[in-house]
Amino acid sequence: MKVLIVYYSTYGNVYKMAQLVAEGVRGVEGAEAIIRTVPELIPESVIESRPDMKAGRDMQKDVPPVTLDDFKEAGAIALGTPTRFGNVSAQLKNQIDQLTPLWMAGELEGKPAGIFVSTASLHGGQETTILTLMAPLLHLGMILVGVPYSVQELFTTQGGGSPYGPGHVAGVDSKRDIDPHEAAICRVLGRRLAEVGLRLQRK
Repeated sequence: MKVLIVYYSTYGNVYKMAQLVAEGVRGVEGAEAIIRTVPELIPESVIESRPDMKAGRDMQKDVPPVTLDDFKEAGAIALGTPTRFGNVSAQLKNQIDQLTPLWMAGELEGKPAGIFVSTASLHGGQETTILTLMAPLLHLGMILVGVPYSVQELFTTQGGGSPYGPGHVAGVDSKRDIDPHEAAICRVLGRRLAEVGLRLQRK
């Protein structure tokens, strides 16, 4: 079963989270992690003028863009985004807005889905972004998967992560590394999506 991990990342932090979610998926027998990105909306001239944005772009230059077939073929889906004023990035939302053909055909109904996010600050909108992104997933008929408190890192994290999904505090310069607690929560989401997806396929 394929677990699609589709994300947007400006500086590379959400990309690194996607890789950690994929590690969790790969730990489940019968599950395959597929990492895809979405089209950039920031003008190329702006990116070229910013060394930090250029580094983020180059870090993920080999990641293929997601297609509607990727969504159709996936048994479970994880969506990753930086927060934008407490909400999903325009780039990922733009991709979600293009899922209308799959929505009309009911292609995504019954598939488990989870969300992971990155913010500059501790209270930068991780939970509001995840909760806001849950709405279109429910419209698409998907089954929401979070991270339960049996995951001990939820009690001890000093950065990101909540029952709603993994989070990372990247800092105002977007250079703070993903810490071990945040990484563990990312892996758990991947594992849970794979496990739930496989269980649903057996029914």
